Amino acid sequence: MDYSTGRPNNIMDWLVRLHDGTWFEFEGEHIYENLIILNEQYTKPTEEECNAGLAQMQADFDAAQYQRNRASAYPSIQEQLDMQYWDSVNGTTTWADAIAKVKADYPKGAE
Repeated sequence: MDYSTGRPNNIMDWLVRLHDGTWFEFEGEHIYENLIILNEQYTKPTEEECNAGLAQMQADFDAAQYQRNRASAYPSIQEQLDMQYWDSVNGTTTWADAIAKVKADYPKGAE
């Protein structure tokens, strides 16, 4: 995991999602050749499965970038509630306009 962005970046990120508990480890660097299965209940996934799983996780993460952008761009809940209150008092659309701007700036499915 790239801790600065949260993006999965090695097969360990995929492997930890397959089974609960400690069922594998790496002898050195987190690459397929160093993967050791600790629990006889589980079989070692193929390198292709590991790479495909990681690639899918990365694609899912990348596809959700607009959500992360929106989350940081929306006004806080407190600010939104205040906008809604004053909109109801004044007959304005400040809150709806603010939300629409964020959605327009970061459209669904865009990076």
